[in-house]
Amino acid sequence: MNAPLSVATAPKTGTFQMRINPEIKRQVEDIYAASGMTLTDAVNVFLQQSINVGGLPFLVAQDSKKALREQAVALLMTELRKGEASVQSESDWISEEEMLAEFGG
Repeated sequence: MNAPLSVATAPKTGTFQMRINPEIKRQVEDIYAASGMTLTDAVNVFLQQSINVGGLPFLVAQDSKKALREQAVALLMTELRKGEASVQSESDWISEEEMLAEFGG
């Protein structure tokens, strides 16, 4: 199987053009410049993430904030269930005091 393409290392011999509102272009260029990126860099990051995930690298929904929250809660609940299922005896539990000592608080 071939290794996945990497936008960072793949030869850049193709071109891509698109039409965009000049004000929107200026706004996004300012946003990306604050992160040390050009608009081209940002598009390349988008393309790489699309390759990495095999689709759009973000959720497209009418209410994305709510959908992302629901997705995060579902993932958290899955992890909590896995943790709970891993407990075989009372000694497997870690007290709140031990957690705070281990990870700070």
